Order: sequence, then structure tokens, then C-alpha cells
Amino acid sequence: MSHSLGQVIMSGADQCLVRDAAGELHLCRLRGRRAARPVCGDRVRWTPGNPDGLVDGIEPRRNLIERGDFRGRPRGLAANIDRMVIVVAPEPAPDNLLVDRYLVLGEALDIAMLLWCNKRDLATWSSAQALFALQERCRRLGVPVLEGSTATGDGLAPLREQTRQQTIILVGQSGVGKSSITQALIPSLSLRIGEISATSGQGRHTTSETTLFHREDGGALIDSPGVRTLRLDHLGSDAVDQAYPEIAEAAGNCRFRDCQHDQEPECGVKRGLASGMIEAERFDNWRRLRHETGSTDPAERGR
Repeated sequence: MSHSLGQVIMSGADQCLVRDAAGELHLCRLRGRRAARPVCGDRVRWTPGNPDGLVDGIEPRRNLIERGDFRGRPRGLAANIDRMVIVVAPEPAPDNLLVDRYLVLGEALDIAMLLWCNKRDLATWSSAQALFALQERCRRLGVPVLEGSTATGDGLAPLREQTRQQTIILVGQSGVGKSSITQALIPSLSLRIGEISATSGQGRHTTSETTLFHREDGGALIDSPGVRTLRLDHLGSDAVDQAYPEIAEAAGNCRFRDCQHDQEPECGVKRGLASGMIEAERFDNWRRLRHETGSTDPAERGR
């Protein structure tokens, strides 16, 4: 029997749900114990079967989001993503280190980014100032910024338009409104979840899995609990540097190749901090993330 092409919308340890070209869902098993495990968003070659189909192979991926498992080994979560939407809100207050983690990941995987400021109708003067500062930071980095409210509907039209025909993934802290955005972009969400649950046989457990939902207006949305907390252990320090271009540029003006940007004379980064070209918080985040990825020595970047 000839292969068919489909897209994985949910994946487990030894089986996955595949959506065919007609939009029908099929529960498929992996062919062979040692077969590579597909993840949500993968394009796969599969063979229909009765009752289950078989996944025969995974098409080349454009990117792959991973996180460490309980042993620290990278485990795939989602693949072939066009845009990562970082969701923030007045409350809880933005976690700028977490935002920087997502920016590092997006830069490393060549995924376009977008900052969506939700619940703007609930912002106080002080919380609005914090959001404004984050918006300006993202704009300087070339990240598009949109704002609005899923409660009032304000700003949703530009969000739909900028993500149309794209596969997006929503990331951010708990409580910022990612679920309400998913519902706004996919009005038939409850029906989709019911269809997936019936096909997979997992019932309500479906809502705790990384799942891809196709949008009526084009494109798709991946809902993944796995990216709510994010470590970057599996990425090298070069990936961190790429997301902090202002620090990398300033470091090129340091007198010493192995400058630690601490007590050394003629340090370009310290001059950048003093002049305001580098934000102190960004510098602290850079140091923390470089330490997390295994290096605090700028000389290892190969300058």
C-alpha cells in the first residue's frame, strides 16, 4: 500500500494522531520500536490501517522546540513553527527573564517572534509602564508588538491578520490569557477537543498534551503546556549571544579578548552600560543564561 502524507496533531510515546489531506484524524502507531518519535506539527509519511495506521517516516523539519526531560535529555515538543507569540499581561507582571528565554529560543531556531500584550483594559498606571518598557525593548530587537484584550475583542483583528496562514505557538506565564487567545482564534475549540479525544481515546487527558489545532481562517495554533517553563541547557552559549546583539557588539570593543566585563579596564560592555546603550537587566539576564548554558567566558564565542 502506498504512503500518504499527513500532519501530526498530537503525539504520545508509541502512537500519534495524524490529520490527512481531507482533514480526517487517524490514530497511528510507529513502525518499529526504534523508529524516531514524531512530535506535534511534524509532517509524516503514513500508511492507513485497520484499526490503526502506521507512521513510516518523518519529513525534514524546519525547526524543533525541545525541553529537557527528567534526566536532562532534550525531548521534542513541537516542530515546523512559523511564529512564536509571547503573551504578557499587566497581571501577573511580565517576567522579563522568561521573555528573554523565549527570545533566545526563537533566535536559535530561526522562528519569527511577536509580543502580544493581553488584558490591556485591566492595566493600571504602574503596570502599563512595565508593559511599555518591555514593548520598547522588543521593538529595538525587531520584534513586532501588538496589544489588546480577548475580553473586549480589541486588537484581535491585527493579531489574526499577522498570524494568518502561519503555524503559531503561544508561550508565556500562567494567567496571562493564552487559553482565551486560543479560544478567540479557534471558536470551535471545544468541538475540536472533543473530536481529538474521541479519536485518541484519551478523553480529557487530551487537554494536557501538546496539541495542534487548525484555524478556520488559515494556519494552525499549537497549544503546549511544555513551554510554560523553559530551560536552555540544550543550547550553547552562542545561542544566548545571538539574542543579545547589543552586548555582542559592545564586547567587540573590549581591550582584552577574554574580558569578563567586570573589573577589566577599557571594557566596551561596561561603557555600554554606563551610556545606557545596554540595559542593566538585559546584561544580568545575559550573564545568567550564559551560565545556564555552560559558559561565562566571552572568549568561547570565537570573537
